[in-house]
Amino acid sequence: MARSGKDPDRRVKTAKKRTASQVRWLERQLNDPYVKQAKADGYRSRAAYKMIELDDRFSLIKRARRVVDLGIAPGGWSQVVRAKSPKAVVVGIDLLPTEPIEGVTIFEMDFMDDAAPAALEEALGGAPDLVLSDMAANTVGHKQTDHLRTMALVEAGAWFATETLEKGGAFVAKVLAGGTDTELLNLLKKHFTSVKHAKPPASRKGSSEWYVVAQGFKGREN
Repeated sequence: MARSGKDPDRRVKTAKKRTASQVRWLERQLNDPYVKQAKADGYRSRAAYKMIELDDRFSLIKRARRVVDLGIAPGGWSQVVRAKSPKAVVVGIDLLPTEPIEGVTIFEMDFMDDAAPAALEEALGGAPDLVLSDMAANTVGHKQTDHLRTMALVEAGAWFATETLEKGGAFVAKVLAGGTDTELLNLLKKHFTSVKHAKPPASRKGSSEWYVVAQGFKGREN
């Protein structure tokens, strides 16, 4: 896709009820070529291009038959999966409401709920070969606390992957600056033949997000 620079004419006037940070966010959205392209291509968010770029690099989706999308809202990743692998069974979960996506089963519930993993597995009808996690905790403004809360979700997603994946499957998750914590990295290296970090071009340069891509699930120990 074309990546044009900012449009100097797109400015957001400060309203009485709009803070300076909100104005900056709106200006960034208006001038973001990925946001514009997402609207043109029918994707729900610019995050769709992160998945497209990760798939271009790691070939994640083409052979996927059963896919779990953790933190699915607003649905951009699942849209990409459906476009690239139309026959795949896709199941997503999020605390936030998500508009229906054709061919995708969506649960509006907390992934940390004890009942969530079983619900996802039942809806899949078999072991997943791709588990995607774009989950992030609501920020409280304290960097260390926000990091720990988000990494706890990533770790929960990783454990779900290692307990459910088909042999040879893959796990992809959003992590924060600094990459994957040592304990989690060791878990992934134990269960997958390849573990790499990536920052797709669609991820804003100023963003602290990275992605960990674990491929070649070794299978569960007997």
